[in-house]
Amino acid sequence: MAYLKFMDELPLWAKIVLAIPVFDAFWCVYRLITSIFKKNNVGIALAIVLLVFSWSFVGIFDIICLAVKQRIYWID
Repeated sequence: MAYLKFMDELPLWAKIVLAIPVFDAFWCVYRLITSIFKKNNVGIALAIVLLVFSWSFVGIFDIICLAVKQRIYWID
């Protein structure tokens, strides 16, 4: 839970830097932890798949979401 609070309290510029495809694993882990706390099995499975296979696509999506709504979208 501390990791989620830490990521939520980061300034917008730091969130965008962490959304760059090279560093996007931070947000994939964020999604995984969020799904674990909400006990969402589909979210857990999808977060693991995204963590392993699709950093570049998700990174671009995260940057767009942060620029428009200042938050990361997830299915939970």
